[in-house]
Amino acid sequence: MKHKLIFGFAVVLGFSLLTFNSCKKKDDTKEEPAKVEVPDGQSGTDNREVQSENDEAVNEINEIISGSRASGRSASTSETNGLCGFATDSTKITHDTVTLIYNGITCLNRTRTGTIRLTWANGTKWKNTGATIKIEYLNYKIVRASDQKSIKLNGTQFLTNVSGGTWFDLFTVANTTLVTTITGSNLQVTFEDNKTAVYNINRRVTYTYSNSVLTVKAEGIGSSGSLSNLENFGTTRNGEVFTSQVNTPVIWNTTCGGAVLQGNVNIKVPSKLFDLVFSYGVDTNGNPMVVSANNCPYGWKLQWTFNGNSNSKVFGYN
Repeated sequence: MKHKLIFGFAVVLGFSLLTFNSCKKKDDTKEEPAKVEVPDGQSGTDNREVQSENDEAVNEINEIISGSRASGRSASTSETNGLCGFATDSTKITHDTVTLIYNGITCLNRTRTGTIRLTWANGTKWKNTGATIKIEYLNYKIVRASDQKSIKLNGTQFLTNVSGGTWFDLFTVANTTLVTTITGSNLQVTFEDNKTAVYNINRRVTYTYSNSVLTVKAEGIGSSGSLSNLENFGTTRNGEVFTSQVNTPVIWNTTCGGAVLQGNVNIKVPSKLFDLVFSYGVDTNGNPMVVSANNCPYGWKLQWTFNGNSNSKVFGYN
């Protein structure tokens, strides 16, 4: 379905500016974010890559549950036959369980193995307000085919339908807004060097569809100590405490080709006096833009401070 393709594109793009699944084209002469020499920038890169992969998994889960009896609609294999790299064991769906088994097939530069198990309360339909699905990552591993870098997830998250409704309603019923949250504590993330980070991801995502334009807004809803609006916090692969705070909601839509229109995210590693700020929707000088259909942003700005020394760089979306 056209609408699903649009949704998938938007979700993947939203937090993918430093993504794990990106692959530079051979004819692209622009400098990649990964090439910027940011002291101890690994923490920021890890954060964005892990959340991008988490978004990918949640995107697939949304498609699975929207096409199954969990949504309150009749199940249809055509709803998910465009997804690649896993098989769906829905034999237990009458017992409120679906298992996604990843088969090691490479799709779009990503090879995945392991399992994701979905369970929900008996009789609860995903379309109902407040419906919650438990997501269990069981050695769910993603390997980037181009360089063999990897991320493996183990742990539990909860996907909640805050607003009620489904993707079908979003695209077919006027004035529909779909709001979901993804929350979870102590998600174990193992990287290719066998080091493990601990992530607490807490985000709210709001989807609207109007005049053939899909708009997505992502916010942080977690808290730790005196900090709020955290999309993620925990410990890095080197055991250092970090926080990722959404100071301004991140918003993107299909008007500007899926470009991120606004948002400000601040990642900190206090023990190293490390501070990384992502500002989205800026002009060529790094200043915030007033965005419209005829005035799309140039790109995004990266600012960092390390041991009292600061620097910044602006990147174009194209």
